[in-house]
Amino acid sequence: MKKHVSLLQVSSTLRYRYLWLVLAVLLSLFATNGRWDLPLAAWLAPLFLLRFTRTSNLLLGYGGALLTSIVSMTFFLYQSQMLESPIIIVAAIIIGIILSIPYLLDRLITSRLSPVNALLATLAFPLGKVLSEYLVTLLLPFGSVLSLAYTQHDNVPLLQLLAITGTYGISFLMAWFASVGNFIWERDFSWSRVRTIAVFYSCVLILVLLGGSVRLTFFAPSATTIRVAGISPAFSVRKTEWRKIIQIMQKEQLSDTDFSALHSSIAAINEPLLLQSQREAQAGAKIVVWPESAAATLAEEEAGLLERGKALAKQEGMYLEIGYVVLHYQHSLQITQNRTALFDPQGRVNWIYDKAHPIPGMEDYVPGDGKVPVVETSYGTIASVICFDADFPDLMRQGRSKGVDIMLVPSNDWRGIDPWQTYNTTFRAIENGYSLVRQTSNGLSMTVDYQGRVLAATDYFTTEHQTMIASVPSQGGQTIYAIVGDVFAWLCMAALCFLVGLVIFTTYQRHLRH
Repeated sequence: MKKHVSLLQVSSTLRYRYLWLVLAVLLSLFATNGRWDLPLAAWLAPLFLLRFTRTSNLLLGYGGALLTSIVSMTFFLYQSQMLESPIIIVAAIIIGIILSIPYLLDRLITSRLSPVNALLATLAFPLGKVLSEYLVTLLLPFGSVLSLAYTQHDNVPLLQLLAITGTYGISFLMAWFASVGNFIWERDFSWSRVRTIAVFYSCVLILVLLGGSVRLTFFAPSATTIRVAGISPAFSVRKTEWRKIIQIMQKEQLSDTDFSALHSSIAAINEPLLLQSQREAQAGAKIVVWPESAAATLAEEEAGLLERGKALAKQEGMYLEIGYVVLHYQHSLQITQNRTALFDPQGRVNWIYDKAHPIPGMEDYVPGDGKVPVVETSYGTIASVICFDADFPDLMRQGRSKGVDIMLVPSNDWRGIDPWQTYNTTFRAIENGYSLVRQTSNGLSMTVDYQGRVLAATDYFTTEHQTMIASVPSQGGQTIYAIVGDVFAWLCMAALCFLVGLVIFTTYQRHLRH
């Protein structure tokens, strides 16, 4: 009779495993760090996919995980409007393969480790998840864009863990939930059999959320604040004038008429930005920030644009950071540099910074040296990067190591990455203990303090006046992550090596006994 019941249970498990795969695929579409993410889906998709891989043979299970990973990556590219770039499509397939590795590791390790130590067995999958995300950031030029942690951008108490572990700690907890959930599932939800591990995981998760809540409640920023204004060119101006510039750039030879039209469009873009900057300074802004590539200049006229910025900053007694592109004409008109320049109230140029990480397959700018510029001011220590640079935690950690209090991130998005790209960037503030101002065109502008609280936000597509005003703390806070970096990820990889070694050792011992 017992044998008959056991066979029925196996048959039922096999019958439903494709349902778990279908659920995993559907849920994964809304857990890709895209525009249509559902935070709960990011917890449940690995749970069901793990159920499928564990109830299938090795080849079928891994094939399902790989399929799910590639399908979700393709959907991510679709909703982000990046399917046109062959380089990004190839990279997405590679990323999909790497992100499926945890399911293979789980299939190879967990069943062999469970008889030795059930708790350690539940760690194989989350440790593999950390490994896969670290490999993506290490091997490919896309930073941490596809971390599972980004799907939780609204859970501010949970996000406080970033100050210790970076994104890896949150991804670990989410993947561990899937592993513990399967541990409970495989034991038919019998409380007596799963109590110890279920309680242990629950306590860890509660402590993380409780600790984050305590940090938010009792250790909130208390420094004096300064008024920061972010201004973007009007939607209509940017649409019409940049379209004219792009049309001119597509010509092989430029006539005097073309140059006249080019100068007219550049003036139509730049002049309102300078006027808006003056108005915001007169309204009390101490720092005024333009978005990425807000202005434009021909290479031979760049000095003139810088002189105007210096004069305006000195006249109004403000710090003014302008984002602009440099147009160079030789055989054709091309954008050769994507830059920001910061001017101080004395009319000096504090820095000219070139974007360190142009988007592969989409931007052909000459990359900068990757050295984050920093200046000490009476309003705190200020630094800056440009847009996609903020997806590289190592680069952003430079700022806090130099005592930065306010990070400026001029950006330029498009509808496909709005608003998730902004949410991603705010993670850097919590990791490194500085307030962050992300002023963007074609997307969501946002200012957060160093605990991730939203101080101000403006949506470029729904707001008539694209100006963001925020009162920003003039002093940041120290974080463990800013000091130790990715140590948590390295510890996870060391622990994974230990589990692999333990499996090999115990398997060898069993072989000797038999």
